[in-house]
Amino acid sequence: MNKTRRISRYISYLLRHHPEKADLEVDKKGGWVSVEKLLAHLKISLDDLKQIVSTDRKGRYSFEGNEFKRIRANQGHSIDVDLELNTVTPPERLYHGTASRNLPSIKREGLKSMGRHHVHLSQTFEEARQVGARHGKPAVIVIDTAAMAEDGIEFWLSENGVFLVEEVAPKYFIEAGPNAQRE
Repeated sequence: MNKTRRISRYISYLLRHHPEKADLEVDKKGGWVSVEKLLAHLKISLDDLKQIVSTDRKGRYSFEGNEFKRIRANQGHSIDVDLELNTVTPPERLYHGTASRNLPSIKREGLKSMGRHHVHLSQTFEEARQVGARHGKPAVIVIDTAAMAEDGIEFWLSENGVFLVEEVAPKYFIEAGPNAQRE
């Protein structure tokens, strides 16, 4: 893993889970932290941070406005923050990637946020497969999000295009497994 990727992962760890390790104060409304304090802790320049943010292939981070005074992780927090996301109507189908070894419990209990605020859903089958591959042999769950929305379940869309939901009951699974098919 190269230096830039290591720093990016560390930033994610700080902003999503442990800001206290860098003595960062998180604004509960929005999840913003001081860029100046983050830079001092990381011992990198603003240009370095801008490069990390702009080249992060998952779009994990956002700056507030164009002055580069505050930064946040776009989703995935285990700490108490309100990202101030608006509810959205999801597409008919969304996808969740996981490791195959997790399927038995997921099929029984559904998708849970597992210590985070939301379950993350991908817009494409391939994106979900890639997420699952990071955790072992990948499996994809195809989800009937139209039925979920019909049942009054709320969805949010993060700044980097990840759909978020509090949980997904097994009854909304269209297909789940390592051999799930694209629709």
